[in-house]
Amino acid sequence: MRWRKGRRSQNIEDRRGQSSTIGMPRGRGVPRGMKMGGGLGVILLLGVLFLGGGDLGQILSVLSGGGGQTMPTQQSQTPPGSIPATDEEAQFVSAVLADTEDTWHSIFQRAGERYQPPTLVLYSDATTTACGYGSGASGPFYCPGDRKVYIDLEFFRQLGRFGAPGDFAQAYVIAHEVAHHVQNLVGTMGQVNNARRQSGKRDANALSVMLELQADCYAGVWAHHAHRQRNILEQGDIEEGLRAAAAVGDDRIQRMSGRGVHPESFTHGSSEQRVHWFRTGLSTGDLNACNTFG
Repeated sequence: MRWRKGRRSQNIEDRRGQSSTIGMPRGRGVPRGMKMGGGLGVILLLGVLFLGGGDLGQILSVLSGGGGQTMPTQQSQTPPGSIPATDEEAQFVSAVLADTEDTWHSIFQRAGERYQPPTLVLYSDATTTACGYGSGASGPFYCPGDRKVYIDLEFFRQLGRFGAPGDFAQAYVIAHEVAHHVQNLVGTMGQVNNARRQSGKRDANALSVMLELQADCYAGVWAHHAHRQRNILEQGDIEEGLRAAAAVGDDRIQRMSGRGVHPESFTHGSSEQRVHWFRTGLSTGDLNACNTFG
């Protein structure tokens, strides 16, 4: 992936190496995913369920507001955007985040709307969020309460061990979480959350799957436009992204955990579904093609 010459985002908050154990709220932990077998010791779930949904018919009718109050933390946070030039992993994240900002800004602008980018928080092991206590064991996640994406970079190394290495595989992860922010801005997330609260477990899981698959499709839409505008993709990148989408399918995770596959318990979609919707966004670049709710 061609990222080194791209600009860097100023919407990065670096909490790595900073204590987050003081004053942690009780009873509001981030929902945990499923631990993997095979000695990986990692939870490979993207977009941990702070989910909600959206109105496809008004996909770019951006809502104002939508955030809760950020919970106070005991961390002395690095000023946003101040990532050391020698920190290649963080520089990569910052470059990909900047690219998502540029792409979504253009998409929103064409619809006569203004894109409000999220902040991406880098942290180690655990951190506080407006959605509760976030753990690196849960994988990357988006919190609509503070409009922040949270990533422990250890997840990228575990993703590689799980059969999905490569910089574009990592970019897919970032783009997926930013897609949840887009869903929050346009109202999809709030609508799905409301519907899930009024549904039984099976239907609530199905709604969660639809939301996750739409985020996969939106990640593909980002890659489509970013490549057309800035030529970011190199040979093998698309395959890396598709492998990453397949690696975090619920069916694969359940098999790797030594359990049977139970589709009614899926919350993110099967490997086949995730690959299909990421490929759909990537090939079309069309938000209207991302109607996973249909």
